[in-house]
Order: sequence, then structure tokens, then C-alpha cells
Amino acid sequence: MPSCPECENNLDVDEGEMEEGDVVACEECGSEYEVVGVEPLELARIDDELEEDEDPLEADEEEED
Repeated sequence: MPSCPECENNLDVDEGEMEEGDVVACEECGSEYEVVGVEPLELARIDDELEEDEDPLEADEEEED
């Protein structure tokens, strides 16, 4: 059973049923992860606030150049 990289709590997922693009949430700390690989199971943290903040900054930097 995979564990949460943030708090090391076991994630309640059925690895055999996971598909790429599925979202898994840690019940302990609330972190959300997207399944980016299934064999072996690979998770990437979803950080919506950071992505939203970064995109406009990158666009502004490109316009200034």
C-alpha cells in the first residue's frame, strides 16, 4: 500500500484499480496526488494554489523580455 510523501500515512487505494489521471487524497493531511504512472504506481502532488500563482508570473516575465 502506498504512503503519503507528506505525512507517511498509508493511502487507502486499490493499486490494481488505479488509472493515470486519477486523483488520490490523503485522509490524514489532505494532500492530493494525481496518478502519473500505474506500474509501478507513481503519484505527483497536486498543488492548485501554487500552479495558479506561478502561471501569471511566468506570463508577466515573458512580456517584459
